[in-house]
Amino acid sequence: MILKYPYLFFAAIYVTHIFFNACVIGVPVPEQVLDIKETLGGEDETQTESRQKLQWTVQRMRLSPQEKHLAASLKCSHGQNMSFLVFTFTGKEWATDDVLFYTTMEGLRSRAVFRLDVTSSGNRITCVYEEAEPDVFVEVALSRNRQILTINCSSRSKSEVLLCDVKNSQLEPVVVQPRQQDLLFFLEHWKRWLIILANTGPGQEYQVLLAPVSEPSMASWVPIFVPDPGTVIKDMEVIGDHCVLIATTSTNELILIVVPLTHPKEAYVVQLPSWVCAIETKKPGMAEEQQNVLEFLVSSPVQPPVSCCLHPDNRLLLSSRDGSSTKKQAKYFTTRLEVCSPDGTLVPVTLLHAVPVKGLRKAPLLVHVYGAYGRDLNMEFCPEKRLLLEHGWALAYCHIRGGGERGLSWHRQARVEGKLKGVEDLQTCLHHLFSLGVSAPSLTALTAHSAGAVPVGALCNRDPHLMQAVLLQAPFLDVLGSMENLDLPLTLEDREEWGDAVGNVKHRQLLASYCPLQNITPQHYPSMLLTTYREDPRIPLAGVLKYTDLLKKAIGTHISSNPKPGMSTLHILSHP
Repeated sequence: MILKYPYLFFAAIYVTHIFFNACVIGVPVPEQVLDIKETLGGEDETQTESRQKLQWTVQRMRLSPQEKHLAASLKCSHGQNMSFLVFTFTGKEWATDDVLFYTTMEGLRSRAVFRLDVTSSGNRITCVYEEAEPDVFVEVALSRNRQILTINCSSRSKSEVLLCDVKNSQLEPVVVQPRQQDLLFFLEHWKRWLIILANTGPGQEYQVLLAPVSEPSMASWVPIFVPDPGTVIKDMEVIGDHCVLIATTSTNELILIVVPLTHPKEAYVVQLPSWVCAIETKKPGMAEEQQNVLEFLVSSPVQPPVSCCLHPDNRLLLSSRDGSSTKKQAKYFTTRLEVCSPDGTLVPVTLLHAVPVKGLRKAPLLVHVYGAYGRDLNMEFCPEKRLLLEHGWALAYCHIRGGGERGLSWHRQARVEGKLKGVEDLQTCLHHLFSLGVSAPSLTALTAHSAGAVPVGALCNRDPHLMQAVLLQAPFLDVLGSMENLDLPLTLEDREEWGDAVGNVKHRQLLASYCPLQNITPQHYPSMLLTTYREDPRIPLAGVLKYTDLLKKAIGTHISSNPKPGMSTLHILSHP
């Protein structure tokens, strides 16, 4: 398990033991294993030095497979300095495990893999892989059965995987398949075979393939499962002798597909409750990995996580949900719609509501959107969203092109030269909801974060009367300015998403045509709440401030040139 806490400061790390005695059974007792103050310096220090040391953050923690060692990476908030600490637990319940592979972040990029050998005579760190291409990110993963370790080198459009056999003491990485443009793939392990999820299926979508560990290159890949048209594979787990796929249907409903690896033609579908919008699989612990059970959580924005267990050997799906939670979920409706965009593409919309659709005409509506980088909208449980439903709101999730909801082609259609398709999808979704009698523009707010602000900001310029309010978190609004600035850490990588504003005139013109900042004009705009972060390297503060300044001026000009009786003068409050 990797725990990431990018914004929280820790002074210590604790591990909890459970002791059993005659008086109290199973009482958790925390034991402190790290005190940052002691680790990074002694007791004799000035007050200023003490404050600085307390601003080290715990970036990651990883427990060794047999739970003898805990590794933690610490980063100072004042710079790029990083410390890597390893703690050894003693006691008869811990086994031995002495090799750790890890990556480090340089700016916003992970580009190298290191090996840490923990021995009684001391620790040794060696670099085992270093990436040369500037748009490729590197990460390390262990197969579910803990038999192979992979070094995954990925960009937006290509993959390369290096394989390490855990049973081999040398742990030398071997290239599975050299990277090639538009080839994306991931690996799992089963007996003497690799189970490969690769975009070599129809339409360059994902399918499942098999290859021997001894001959892992693409020439040996054999397809064993191709999803039906309209079904999109989202993730893969290998459980015992079964490959379990998380997939979505054409209406964006989540399902499980179980492929028996010994008889792959006998694949079958496991239906999930219709309200399920998100799945999170659980990695097994040492005691659980031989049970051939997939444990996972299902949730929705308004339904807390429910624990489930899939037993693929006997086709059994068990849920921990009790009667009370079932009754609470019955209060809410999950309606899945398909909206026809101007070019004929059907765009999925998920509508969550507490009363039937016919009773939503006067309900306030919160619309969620993203549509970039091939990523799905986040539809995990959020208590605030459930509270809105309890107060009569409706929630709409528009799965516009540019995201990943309908597969890799869904992303390809709305990147670079197709970016305006996402804006058109969003506009059409809103019109369709209103035509169904769901809310009204005067009762509608749009919310997005990061790159999701691009279609929202573009729509505010095109059709500002479609919404009453907009809420944007860390919004990406100066798309053209960012893509022209080669000093920003993500500009080169993001060319595959937004285009090359420096070397391609056509790309620059397209960016300028929809960039939210570039197209602000004196007109009515919805009420806006923008939140951003002063030192966010992904979303430069300067672009958000520039957008805000231009927007205020445009609104002021509009009010001055179109005075109406009773209209008050525009007041702008600035907070440091």
